Amino acid sequence: MRFMMLMIPKGYETAAPGTLPDTKAVAAMMKYNATLQKAGVLLALDGLHPPSMGARVTFPGGKAKVTDGPFAEAKEVLGGYWMIQVKSREEAIEWASRCPGSENETIEIRQVQEMADFPAAVQKVVAGYPGMPQKSRS
Repeated sequence: MRFMMLMIPKGYETAAPGTLPDTKAVAAMMKYNATLQKAGVLLALDGLHPPSMGARVTFPGGKAKVTDGPFAEAKEVLGGYWMIQVKSREEAIEWASRCPGSENETIEIRQVQEMADFPAAVQKVVAGYPGMPQKSRS
């Protein structure tokens, strides 16, 4: 089973462009990341620049509309993510609980949908697009 662990740092929604974590926080996080890697559960990870450097595309009336960040209505934003492959939701929670997060941070855990989760009709539609990821990696 694949899970995304989504880091949600409080206050990041209003962070200035170029805001980066301090060296101590990065060192602690890298130690944690190395533990995930050594255990063989880490598939990918990345930190994200603040929303002030991003854009959102919405579709009012079915037409694309681009809004540059920061986003006034944002209450929680992502600061980064890990993609892990584990045997259960409980194991994903266990890994997230080991993170050296501060009291200012929350990790949301979300299971990744695998093709096997979808009904046969959906799988058939997707199968019509060769080269696209279609198979479970669990």
